[in-house]
Amino acid sequence: MLRIVTLNLNGIRSAVNKGLLPWLETVRADVLCVQELKARADDLTDPMRSVDGLTGWFHHAEKPGYSGVGIYTRRAPDRVVEGLGLPDIDAEGRYLQADFGNLSVVSLYLPSGSSSEARLAVKFDFMARFIPRLHELAQSGRDVVICGDWNIAHQEIDLANPVSNRKNSGFLPEERAWVSGVIDHLGYVDVFRRLDPRPKQYTWWSNRGQAWAKNVGWRLDYQLATPALAARARATSIYIEQRFSDHAPLIIDYDLAP
Repeated sequence: MLRIVTLNLNGIRSAVNKGLLPWLETVRADVLCVQELKARADDLTDPMRSVDGLTGWFHHAEKPGYSGVGIYTRRAPDRVVEGLGLPDIDAEGRYLQADFGNLSVVSLYLPSGSSSEARLAVKFDFMARFIPRLHELAQSGRDVVICGDWNIAHQEIDLANPVSNRKNSGFLPEERAWVSGVIDHLGYVDVFRRLDPRPKQYTWWSNRGQAWAKNVGWRLDYQLATPALAARARATSIYIEQRFSDHAPLIIDYDLAP
């Protein structure tokens, strides 16, 4: 089995201080995709770069303490693609791709859009300009899985309070329709939802109030895969026994050689 894990760290240094590294030694991931590093290359210690036989590859944001994505791999990739080739987007460190034979794994951190109207415009711009890469990957003939924080809850089942959030970034009709297009028109499969149709399965909880304690959450973290790869997914879980971040790790096992 090939175990792929994705986790928004909300700061790698913070997550490490909360026990991330010992947990990684127990979960036995073959590939770990991380988002929101909030660290530059020279901020990373050796244990942050390599843990339990996993070696990290990173795409940092230019702004210190902001964004950034990474992929930890148990075997060396044949190729690593850093960024989308779009300078303004790549300056924020939001896309990293690792290729292994016929498999491509992407760590994605889609902009939030919740802090201001300007950032919401940046989010919609990113979504529009990301579609060509999604289409290219879908048509490549490769097995592709795009892991990460998509910052959108797709369906009402994917957040605790859909009615009160219909006008909020992360659950806007336009955002949800965009995810539907990625699935329905480009052919990607929401692997977690294919395996687990239960409600109240979330990957992010606000730090305000008692959202975590009451499980008032959102499912913002996904593994969207091309159909042949999605068909080989065998098991999934969201790890909530410990908190390393305001997000939880999403774990999926695929019937592929590690």
